[in-house]
Amino acid sequence: MAGASLLTLLDDISVILDDVSVMTKVAAKKTAGVLGDDLALNAEQVTGVKANRELPVVWAVAKGSFVNKLILVPAALIISAIYPPLVTFLLMCGGLFLVYEGAEKVIHRFWPHALPHDEEQNARRQANADETVDLVAFEKNKIKGAIRTDFILSAEIIVIALGSTASATLLERSLVLSILAIAITIGIYGLVAGIVKIDDAGLHLMEQEGNFKQKLGKVMFAAAPKLMKFLSIAGTLAMFLVGGGILVHGIGFLDHGVEDIAHLTGIFESVTTAILNGVIGFIIGAVIVGIFTIVGKMRDDDTKSATH
Repeated sequence: MAGASLLTLLDDISVILDDVSVMTKVAAKKTAGVLGDDLALNAEQVTGVKANRELPVVWAVAKGSFVNKLILVPAALIISAIYPPLVTFLLMCGGLFLVYEGAEKVIHRFWPHALPHDEEQNARRQANADETVDLVAFEKNKIKGAIRTDFILSAEIIVIALGSTASATLLERSLVLSILAIAITIGIYGLVAGIVKIDDAGLHLMEQEGNFKQKLGKVMFAAAPKLMKFLSIAGTLAMFLVGGGILVHGIGFLDHGVEDIAHLTGIFESVTTAILNGVIGFIIGAVIVGIFTIVGKMRDDDTKSATH
């Protein structure tokens, strides 16, 4: 009797694991687009860091990402069980943050005089140029920013994965989210670590014997800065695509409007949707940046008036 019960239990466990495996694959496919954005954004976050500090920074952000998942997975399960609309609201807040960050970067790049002087960025450049300066304090701010961005992208990934397991039991959903959270964190930050060390790997190959190794090393070394520049641009675009997508899906009339316009483009529907999400994301982000800039200037004027 005990043996039969054990076999039944093992059979139930096997069925659950099979279901979890299938649901994890489905969830991974549905989150693939966001994972690409996550990779681009996180690789872009380590630009400007000295070569010997790149891996420590990536490791620090990866640890923060694990903590994010440790918070987000149980929180998503609890919120979805108690009050599902709150998940959408929190995602909308995250979308606003992403488009704001993206718009601020674009405006600083193309219209630097439109925003207040970025003293922190200048200080970081001076510190990078000075070998005697300890960059830990500067890195901490960069790491905090990267972890905040990771939190928002991780939240979206987990919510999308949660939606793909709507018909599953609580145990199955918990296992799917946990497996996916661990796998994407290891995968994303493993790739980021590899990307930021391409130039070092190229230098190593250039120093080796053999014509092929040296040529490959030269190609890798020359490609590294171009790849980082591309990822920097892609990371900023991802902020608008992901953030804009979250906001569009959360605002009914925008969602329907984008769908209607994209549907008119036929086979390019998905591309049109992404472009419209990105444009809307930039517009909303620019408006938020403008509001914060005006409020900041008003506060500065009030402070100056109070001191005179």
